[in-house]
Amino acid sequence: MKHKYLYGAGVVVMLVMAACSKDFLEKPPIGTLSPEIVASEAGVQGLLIGAYSLLDGNGSTGDGNYGSAASNWGYGGVASDDAYKGSDPSDVADFAPFEQFVTLTPTNGAVPQKWNLGYNGAQRCNDVLNTLAISTGISESTKTGIIAQARFLRAFYHMELKKVFNNIIYADENVNPTNTKVTNTADVWPKIEADLKFAVDNLPETWSEVGRVNKSAAKAFLAKAYMFQKKFAAAYPILQDVIATGKTSNNVKYGLNPQYYSNFNPAQKNSRESVFAVQTSVQDGSSVDWGGAPNGNYGDILNFPYNGGPGACCGFYNPSQDLANAHKTDANGLPLLDESYATGLRVGDSTNTYTGTLDPRLDLTIGRKGVPYLDWGLHPGADWIRNVPNDGLFSPKKNVYANSQKGTFTDVGSAYWGPTELVANNVNLIRFSDVLLWAAECAVTAGDIPTAMAYVNTVRARAADPSGWVYRNSDYNAATAQYSTQTTPAANYKIGLYTPATFTTANAMKAVMFERRLELAMEGHRFFDLVRWGIAAPTINTYIAREKAQRPLKQNASFTAGKNEYFPIPQGTLDKLNSDGTKRITQNPGY
Repeated sequence: MKHKYLYGAGVVVMLVMAACSKDFLEKPPIGTLSPEIVASEAGVQGLLIGAYSLLDGNGSTGDGNYGSAASNWGYGGVASDDAYKGSDPSDVADFAPFEQFVTLTPTNGAVPQKWNLGYNGAQRCNDVLNTLAISTGISESTKTGIIAQARFLRAFYHMELKKVFNNIIYADENVNPTNTKVTNTADVWPKIEADLKFAVDNLPETWSEVGRVNKSAAKAFLAKAYMFQKKFAAAYPILQDVIATGKTSNNVKYGLNPQYYSNFNPAQKNSRESVFAVQTSVQDGSSVDWGGAPNGNYGDILNFPYNGGPGACCGFYNPSQDLANAHKTDANGLPLLDESYATGLRVGDSTNTYTGTLDPRLDLTIGRKGVPYLDWGLHPGADWIRNVPNDGLFSPKKNVYANSQKGTFTDVGSAYWGPTELVANNVNLIRFSDVLLWAAECAVTAGDIPTAMAYVNTVRARAADPSGWVYRNSDYNAATAQYSTQTTPAANYKIGLYTPATFTTANAMKAVMFERRLELAMEGHRFFDLVRWGIAAPTINTYIAREKAQRPLKQNASFTAGKNEYFPIPQGTLDKLNSDGTKRITQNPGY
């Protein structure tokens, strides 16, 4: 399902909420049609497609929606120890504070993009519900399915806001021009849970359109909501159910893809591992020159090698040296849980090269010098990096496409200035491996160490399959995400499974956490994981200390516990919502 196929026709009837001002509580937008005009099944379905369309993080006109990208590359990646901002510090400079923290303020120009997108998405869901309530000629079963989808999407948008900003307002269908007595509450999780539970109870398991949310995906998001609240006992049975019986919306049982990189290959999207993903498309007439919201993953258009390979520019979102080093393995092929990976020779250092064993996911996640970069040839190192002192020597790899896919899974010849940056590569919001590793966390907290080990080993066993590794002197098959001649691995790969002797009560949670970093690296989850585990401050400050000697942008960086776990609420929002003397919203501590 290409959600935006109906978006162009439906946008004029969307009641879009201007969340950076009091407008989102008080004013109906100018230039929109009244709900009565679209009070039909076709009209309501059009509104629902509009609500889905903001999943990609782009809906408003104009350039600059990188701050609301579906991948959360800035909030979940750059703000963590996974990645650097990339490019020059002055290029899209609002992202530099994401890796410095001390310079992050409520007037930062990127954070309102995420805030506005979340509330615009929520309001589109509310428009669906309010319009449905006055519509006629719609069967009860169809109504229920529409409500379930709208409430799921509303929960999703609020969950994103909660993860990033914490101190938020829950905007339901009762927030309208006649009801402005709403303030940010201490806890919006119960409302998020209620919406997700309704979705679980009322969504079908299958749809004719693959992009619609189904019952299994709603269960996974309900479990995610519980995980963020540390309600492990509530999350665990749901996750076990999703693992045992969950299926995609086209009725395929969830499971891991045989090859790890298939999850990031546009030719293999909507696979059995895709629990729920942002749908993308190209060559559909949506791309314009800096004036709209193309469907081809616009939020990640900066995140390509700088001077060659896929895309047209721009050298952002470079994997960190710390992430590369974290892929070192011991004599058993296991991660270095004691963080000794950070000492000694550095992975990818061409002058003093580390030649020890490595987790093979390294070269499926990170583009590094001398290693095949799909079918683009060997990664040249510094030639593909815009600012080596700040950006390191690595390129992102999970958001790109093969050379042989250019023109098929990219835009071509559109009015947009960089059509090959617009890619039909879905953004995975939850993968099945994510579910397995959440279940492993729950098992550890329940004291069931053998089951936790089994979940982790299931994920590692896929990575250990040599058929999915990177190989030298071989063609790359973009249809299957495999190298055709599997004779010479690109590095000294060694990955093993845990045993009861190596996966113990004492280190089990650390092993699960480390596995999440390796498996989900550069997918926008790392910072939020560190926060929900309560280890963001020590982890990031230790990382910054390692980086200061090498990265100028890190010289004055510092993470403040009790503050930097969340981003500042935009100053414009505070000023306008509280302008009449009624304090409707409160800034996060420390800002």
